[in-house]
Amino acid sequence: MVHCSENLNRLPPYLFSAINVLKKTAYEKKLDVIDLGMGNPDMPTPKHIVERLCETVREHPRTHRYPQAKGIPKFRKTVAEWYEKRFGIKLDPEYEVLALIGSKEGVGHLAMSYLNPGEVALVPNPSYPVYYNSTILAGGEVYDLPLLKENDYLPDLTKISTPILKRAKILFLNYPNNPTTAVIEDLGFLKEVVKFAKKYDLLVVYDNAYCEITFDGYIAPSFLQVPGAKDVGIEFYSFSKTYNMAGWRVGFAVGNADLLAPLEKFKSFIDYGVPMFIQLSAVLALIGSQECIKETVEVYRRRRDKFVAGLNKIGWRVDKPKGTFYLWAPLPESYKHTGSLEFAELLIQKTGIALTPGIGYGTYGEGYVRMALVTHDNRFHDALLRLKKFLQPRMAADKSRG
Repeated sequence: MVHCSENLNRLPPYLFSAINVLKKTAYEKKLDVIDLGMGNPDMPTPKHIVERLCETVREHPRTHRYPQAKGIPKFRKTVAEWYEKRFGIKLDPEYEVLALIGSKEGVGHLAMSYLNPGEVALVPNPSYPVYYNSTILAGGEVYDLPLLKENDYLPDLTKISTPILKRAKILFLNYPNNPTTAVIEDLGFLKEVVKFAKKYDLLVVYDNAYCEITFDGYIAPSFLQVPGAKDVGIEFYSFSKTYNMAGWRVGFAVGNADLLAPLEKFKSFIDYGVPMFIQLSAVLALIGSQECIKETVEVYRRRRDKFVAGLNKIGWRVDKPKGTFYLWAPLPESYKHTGSLEFAELLIQKTGIALTPGIGYGTYGEGYVRMALVTHDNRFHDALLRLKKFLQPRMAADKSRG
């Protein structure tokens, strides 16, 4: 029998594949599943973007052909203009913007573009699984950077040993953060990151997928806003969350030409890039009315406020995030000694509510679960009723003992 590669075999089952198995079992049992697991936006892509796609596909058959792997000039020019308007950052659209088949693809391919066997990637823990997975698939080694609540979920770079730093090549960062929902309140931390990266010759991979999904007046920065950041960093952006275009698979990476060139070269060998009609739809997303973003954010804010208030009312203490559309929740007090995976399995079996165990994002995610605010508003009321019924017997027992 022919076996898969050793690198692939080193990876655990994909987190959301495991959750899907649990959901499938629940559906088979005729449970009414409330899915708060994968961060898969439930709202439709804005109508004007959809109409542009339909018109382009119908009227412009040349867009059905192979695109340029790096992205068509109009897309790259529009991205550069949007970045200057949004962040005050000037980019050369010819060499400093690269179209991606979603930012997940881009991050994964970047690791393969840069890492040699035995080289180290500094990976936050917990974190979006692609940082860990792509490092392993590239033959690299992962060094965990604990993200702890007491440190505002920021990595302590001073605790990395010199031998590790000598082998380190990439530092992954992501704020607003998935899964912890943490945000950066000012540029102080990022300024330290730039100094650190220059000192140890690191490439900073800044995943800014949630920069537009923010609340309560908070505005997320770009890493490239920090002086000197362009010398050491590449920033990734996704249309999936901002414009509810998750299934369209389009995003981009920006940074200086020398740092982007290996990723562009890698992509040119293995994919043909984003379909032209999708790139042109993404152009309209960036230059058209941004009211759709405000409407999307308002929906998530409303869901956040309602669900957090309800959870706290039934005794599950959860903080309100300033960014992303997730809640990062410590296990309920009555279940704090239960593993997050066991808790998630028990919850879907008993209530039909699917969420994501923190352990799936790394060992430091244990003790937490992530809930995605991606179902109809009315379902959060249903979820609270089920959670109250599920939690009350254990809470009552704990109270009687205490």
